[in-house]
Amino acid sequence: MNTSIFIARRYLVSSKKMHVINIISAVSMAGVLIGTAALIIVLSVFNGLEKVIIGQNSNFAPDLRIEARLGKSFNPHTAYFDELHKNPHVFSFTQILQDKVMIQYREKPYIGRITGVSEEFLRNRKLDSTILEGSFALHTNNSPMAVIGVTVHNSLAVSPGNTVYPLQIYAPRRGAASAISPGDEFITRSIYTSGVFSIQQDYDDMVVVPIEFTRELFDEPVNVSSLDINFKKGADITAIQNKLQAEIGKDFTIKNRQEQDTSLYKTLNLEKWSVFMILTFVIIIAAFNIVGSLTILVIDKRKDIAILTSLGAGKILIQGVFFFEGLMISLTGCLIGIVLGWVFCILQQHYGLIQVGGMNVPNNAYPVDIKGGDFLLVFFTVLAIAAIASGISARLSIKGLDDIKQDL
Repeated sequence: MNTSIFIARRYLVSSKKMHVINIISAVSMAGVLIGTAALIIVLSVFNGLEKVIIGQNSNFAPDLRIEARLGKSFNPHTAYFDELHKNPHVFSFTQILQDKVMIQYREKPYIGRITGVSEEFLRNRKLDSTILEGSFALHTNNSPMAVIGVTVHNSLAVSPGNTVYPLQIYAPRRGAASAISPGDEFITRSIYTSGVFSIQQDYDDMVVVPIEFTRELFDEPVNVSSLDINFKKGADITAIQNKLQAEIGKDFTIKNRQEQDTSLYKTLNLEKWSVFMILTFVIIIAAFNIVGSLTILVIDKRKDIAILTSLGAGKILIQGVFFFEGLMISLTGCLIGIVLGWVFCILQQHYGLIQVGGMNVPNNAYPVDIKGGDFLLVFFTVLAIAAIASGISARLSIKGLDDIKQDL
């Protein structure tokens, strides 16, 4: 065993009576331990939240979305799109036609989005899990039906299944000149609601209807706003996206789920790494407390240092003793903190120790997703901080070494 490590270990686990040095070292170790455990728990909770939100988002967001680079709509009936529709890896190929409209229900107005979808949209098996009331039905007795987001439902107090009061949808009439009656500038259509869904804020102001309804409402018999494509399990979405973008040309954009809602993903990452940096500063403060405890240790071990130097120990060995002492204190706290953080996450996954309201998660428990990469990230972060703090302490240990020799 390296001499510096051996001496440092003896100082760390000395069975002599407790000194102020040991108390300060224990406090520093506890600070690193708590900070490390908190990092593991917070990163795992953010992973869980991200998994839940993205899972909810995937109920509506397709694997890939094709949109026109210029303009709001395009013709989907081309040879290329027809071939893509027949691709054996495609699970669903949905035509989307959507725009802003005014929705009225029993004299109450609301500005929202109406989204017309083709029949393949209903292949999504997760749609029923989004329903709060009613059902996700777009036709009843061959009549079009609407499924509304919870924001629309709360704003208008709509009763799904009510066949007395329909939703009144108003859309600007294309190419209409100024009319004497403002009502002539709008196309108005009525539709009953079959259900209410809830996903997240970006979708909950939406009214989903059959695409034939929006074609009539917007007087748009051919064009679509986008083509939403989902692929069968096991498909490499990134590779498919790159291939399609190369083949489809510059007139269209192809977006994966993350690119369809960049603000959501940016917010999740920003919050996660902001909290990571805050907790890292806590660990830095705890780790640099070690500098103080090692400085006191140097003073306490002046005679030991003098004896070692008299026996031929050089400055590197002396520095090594206090460097490894600081490293051992930090890494002991780090490893115990990692274990405690992991145990807490396991208990949270199985027993839901901490509950949260207002989220569509099992048992209303904070979701947790444990990733091995987070453990490595936390370990090496603490290791780097500990190495810097211990290095400072080691440099301080050899200052005044000549005076220590003379004191012997």
